[in-house]
Amino acid sequence: MNAELRKLIESGPMFHLSTINPDQSPQVSVIWALLEGDQLLSGHMGHYVKLKNIERDPRVVLSFDAPRQPGAFLNHYATLHCQASVEKSDQAWDLLNRLAKIYMAPEAEFPAPRGPGYIVRYTVQRVGGVGPWADKS
Repeated sequence: MNAELRKLIESGPMFHLSTINPDQSPQVSVIWALLEGDQLLSGHMGHYVKLKNIERDPRVVLSFDAPRQPGAFLNHYATLHCQASVEKSDQAWDLLNRLAKIYMAPEAEFPAPRGPGYIVRYTVQRVGGVGPWADKS
């Protein structure tokens, strides 16, 4: 993952998580995520459809826009083709609280009660989209 993509991810874009439903139809959710090493992480307080889909088929795509460039014909964006894994965790709220400081405000606290949840880890296998991060193959 190149430096420009890392910088974009660290700026806190909203991610579109695409998973596959049992009937093979797409399922898309908007999530918060952060970079930890070469993986992205998201936190979830419930065992939602997106998590069940990942457990059944770990192939996912995360997509997000770069900031708008006035006059650009096609704005930069990234698509991250990943393998994802779901783990039960007592640290999910803590991760979501870290994310709240990125996505809401630096002093924000995650507005849900503490408790166990789930952390999803995304291992990037291929990068696409439009921008200096897109694989040329």
